[in-house]
Amino acid sequence: MKSKDTIKGIFFIILSGAFFALMNYFVRLSGDLPAMQKSFFRNLISFFAASAVMQKSRIWFFGGNGKYLLLRSVFGTVGVLCNFYAVDHLLLADASMLNKMSPFFSILFSIYVLKERVKPAQALILTFAFVGSLFIIKPSGLNMDFFPALIGFFGGICAGAAYTYVRKLSQLNEQKPCIVAFFSLFSCIVTAPFLIFDYHPMTFMQLASLLLAGAAAAGGQFSVTAAYACAPARDISVYSYSQILFSALIGFFAFGQIPDLYSWVGYGIIISMAVLMFWYSRTVGEGKDIT
Repeated sequence: MKSKDTIKGIFFIILSGAFFALMNYFVRLSGDLPAMQKSFFRNLISFFAASAVMQKSRIWFFGGNGKYLLLRSVFGTVGVLCNFYAVDHLLLADASMLNKMSPFFSILFSIYVLKERVKPAQALILTFAFVGSLFIIKPSGLNMDFFPALIGFFGGICAGAAYTYVRKLSQLNEQKPCIVAFFSLFSCIVTAPFLIFDYHPMTFMQLASLLLAGAAAAGGQFSVTAAYACAPARDISVYSYSQILFSALIGFFAFGQIPDLYSWVGYGIIISMAVLMFWYSRTVGEGKDIT
């Protein structure tokens, strides 16, 4: 029987999936705006939310690990921009699944950042997960969604690198609100010049959608933090794929989106590999958090 902490961790990780699916929905709902502009407002809300937590807890903003905070923020910002571009041009479920390649890539980046070893079974699982992503990307000259899918896939790579640096910072005892706030502020600073020189006027509904996207993103960030505070990644990380279900339901009811057969095959392969990696980490991987 699962412990109460594990059940709480599963609850929070599923809750984060719902928040991130809502974030993608509001980003899509905001319409034809540049990804830079969407990212700015998304991260502005997250920054204020994280800053409020830090002020309450009396946490020094910059921490003591500037190099890794910067690397996490660079990869995280690129990942968010790629994800937003994919959300605007693909089915919500497809964009979410490509972004969910990040746990697999975090294993690869952990070889260099955390000096962890990848065992043959893990390498095989990673290979099949990549094959699954190809069913979603559908690399063909006849596929009009190929470029947005490739951007979404690259976003998953960057997100994997960002999460690896989050783990590195956690090992160095960096405060989690500081990680969120530093990343959010960095993203706002990077995207602000684009607003100055290429600002697109927004309607009230577009602004409201972006602010709601930011609120949903903050909810997702803090839910993930709460989840991993309750239970280790090896016990709960597979439940983060609930975001795909939420995204598929929102995409269907809000936009009438129905993934094609190839995408469903890709979903099945990637989720199956995530389950295998989950099982491997629990039974063979000597209890290490490999996802």
